[in-house]
Amino acid sequence: MNKVILMGRLTRDPEVRYSQGETPMAIARYTLAVDRRFSRNNTDNQTADFIGCVAFGRSGEFAEKYFRKGIKVLVTGRIQTGSYTNKDGVKVYTTEVVVEDQEFAESKNSSSGEGSFSGGNAPAPMAAGDGFMNIPDGIDEELPFN
Repeated sequence: MNKVILMGRLTRDPEVRYSQGETPMAIARYTLAVDRRFSRNNTDNQTADFIGCVAFGRSGEFAEKYFRKGIKVLVTGRIQTGSYTNKDGVKVYTTEVVVEDQEFAESKNSSSGEGSFSGGNAPAPMAAGDGFMNIPDGIDEELPFN
C-alpha cells in the first residue's frame, strides 16, 4: 500500500501550469514544510521536512485558486519516484507526493492570528469557570441532541 498523509504549511504559492492538447489540465506543484519533532539529549528540537507535492486536474485548479504561502493544509496521496538525466549528463532522482485529496487544516482567521472561526449567526459561547462552554439562550432548538 502506498498512502501518505501530510499536514504542513506551504512554503510558497503553488506553481501552476496547464498541459497541452484539446482539454488542458492544471498541474500544480507546491512544497509543504512538515514539522519533525525529535528529542536529543533530553532537549526538544523542532525542524521541518520540505516535501514536494503535485496536484492534477481539479485539485490543481483548487490549489491555484485558494492555496497561498503560509497556509496550513492536509494532503493525502501517494509517493511517486522517478529519475531523469539533466543537461550535464547526471542522473537525478526525484520523490514527490501525488495529491489525491487536499484540504485546509485551519480556518482562515486562525492562520492570520485572529482567533478561530465561529460560523452562523449565534453568539460565540463563553467559557465558564468550570471549563465547560455556556450555551447562549435561544439556540437550544438548533442543537442536534435535545
